Amino acid sequence: MTEKGAHPADTPLYPIREVSRITGVNSVTLRAWERRYGLIRPKRTPKGHRLYAREDIERVERILQWLSRGVPVSQVKELIDQPQSAPVSEPVSGDWPSQQRQLMAAIEALDQSQMETLFTQSLALYPVATCLAELWQPVLRELEEHWTDQLGAALQRRCLESFLRTRIGIRLYHANQLARGPVLLIAPLPDDPGTLWLLLAALAASDAGYQVQLMDSALPFGELPLAIERLHAAALILVSGRAERADLIRRQLPRLAEQLDAPLGLCGPVARIRSGDLADSLVELLGDDLPLAMARMRPLILDH
Repeated sequence: MTEKGAHPADTPLYPIREVSRITGVNSVTLRAWERRYGLIRPKRTPKGHRLYAREDIERVERILQWLSRGVPVSQVKELIDQPQSAPVSEPVSGDWPSQQRQLMAAIEALDQSQMETLFTQSLALYPVATCLAELWQPVLRELEEHWTDQLGAALQRRCLESFLRTRIGIRLYHANQLARGPVLLIAPLPDDPGTLWLLLAALAASDAGYQVQLMDSALPFGELPLAIERLHAAALILVSGRAERADLIRRQLPRLAEQLDAPLGLCGPVARIRSGDLADSLVELLGDDLPLAMARMRPLILDH
């Protein structure tokens, strides 16, 4: 950690406004990380102005990396001060079923502490796309089969939604400050009973480099063109874990796609279930593999 006076005299030093410009972290946040959490300790001038060395800037970038993985800022200091460990190899194929069982058990037991451990560790060790494909999507599909007629299903769903909304929301907040990709407006369809597929889709989009504008409840279709205009969105992605009503899929969605000045993508289980109903429309079927869905979205935006 940088101590006062620890830098050699010829070390370049930067004022806080320049560090803010380089890292994208505003000066209020930099001061809070210093005072409240002890994450950084810049040098001070005789008048008390902060001066940051290159090592401090690199440390800020490492802090952002941990925050983007969903680690709370209060826990970053312990992680960032640990010695660098050897790179972790990819998990063996049998490891993911074990993690899936652990996550299922934690969700069914409403054990948010264990959910926190599994969420943080998996995203710290493996790429987001891998975690979605091998852990979260398979678990969500299995849960939705069990939740059809299971007592306590609504409680489990809402607890998991609350957990993911907080963890993914933190990641989106920090990632949006650094992202340079197009803006994606992501919203649910009206029949979806919750926001689980929506939240995971937002996580996949953020990992793909998009700036994500997330709506956690359905907007009237008549307001979506205005939302795209006002939010400067390059595309709209609608998400659902259900089949949705036939009239909405066969009439309203194609009509909406014709009205928009941006591509309209559909992802989640609805895109797989309703693929036959939308094959001849302007609605882009992105599928229910969320990282792949975001990859499919990019050429559509570029070609529009």
